[in-house]
Amino acid sequence: MGWSSPIVAGGLVFVSSVIASADPEPPKKGLYFGGNRTAPRDEHRGMVYAFDLAMGKPAWENEVYRGVPAIARHLKNSYASETAAAGNGRVHFLFGGAGVFSYKYDGTNRWKHPLPAQETRYGWGTASSPVLHEGRLYVQGDNDAESYLLALDASTGKRIWRVARDEKSNWSTPFVWKNGKRTEIVVCGTKRVRSYDLDGKVLWELGGMSSIVIPTPFTRHGLLYVTSGYVGDQVRPVFAIKPGAAGDISLKAGETSNQFIAWFHPQAGPYNTTPVVYDGIYYTLFDRGMLTAHDARTGKEIYGKVRLDPESAAFTASPWAYNGKIFALSEDGDTFVVQAGPEYKLLRKNRLDEMCMATPAIVDGTLIVRTAGHLYRIGKGK
Repeated sequence: MGWSSPIVAGGLVFVSSVIASADPEPPKKGLYFGGNRTAPRDEHRGMVYAFDLAMGKPAWENEVYRGVPAIARHLKNSYASETAAAGNGRVHFLFGGAGVFSYKYDGTNRWKHPLPAQETRYGWGTASSPVLHEGRLYVQGDNDAESYLLALDASTGKRIWRVARDEKSNWSTPFVWKNGKRTEIVVCGTKRVRSYDLDGKVLWELGGMSSIVIPTPFTRHGLLYVTSGYVGDQVRPVFAIKPGAAGDISLKAGETSNQFIAWFHPQAGPYNTTPVVYDGIYYTLFDRGMLTAHDARTGKEIYGKVRLDPESAAFTASPWAYNGKIFALSEDGDTFVVQAGPEYKLLRKNRLDEMCMATPAIVDGTLIVRTAGHLYRIGKGK
């Protein structure tokens, strides 16, 4: 089992999984609250895989660790939910309860950096993915024991720096923001969104996120978008942030913008999915299968919540866009194709008939889709 998203580099598709010696409890679709989880007692094997992009044939696989998990996981999580990062001939896999494992594209072992297993909120496990930038690998380790942001040398695995974070468990992935003023590492948290310089010093921060933070920050039109939307909270914000901020840029009561926040919505944030900006429109896919559209530069609503399909009410994979269309992949394996633009129009529903929670990769005009049991490459022609 593994819900890491596929990535493509060097003509290969990379994914990870963990194989349990006993049959795990299968996940259920949709949103539910299962209470605290406990760690299993059977042996698990962490696996990494490479497949040939052209034909899908297995290129290589490696077992990176084996043992009884030291931490629990949410029923819909997996022990291999962190998406790999690749570049400069190397691919880096993170397993939150074990460490970072780096390989050459040919499958030869390069290095490993152990990470201690730390308890997470309610025993839900880990999911934050590593980020690769200019020879460094950044890892966000938010947990209930000792949260941190870690910078590793991507060629050797040696620690460059590690800074403590005043946070508990979160599941967001860091984002390296290269803007016209500087390069910074944006890290979302429940207490604060913080931006760090390349030496790990905080540049700016803001409060007001929901109590569980999952979506990844991203940038478009010169703005940085950060959001969170835990379904149990009244506060589910979206912030559009300008470059060059310093210090505490939090909004005051009643404000919807300030010197560095271009716009803000208090209740427009999704729970699991990351929104997408396409042709100037900011689209949000909500976990229960509704889509909204806002002007990406101003935050003005273009259309409110529209349900994609009354029978599809579970979405975890993030939406993507191209060729004048927005795509939303449900947990049922149905991809809804929506016309991009100011008017909502459903164009198509494509079925795979298998559970999906990983976000597809886009490469050479094709999609790489990971389901519960298969890996697909979908495109025109051969």
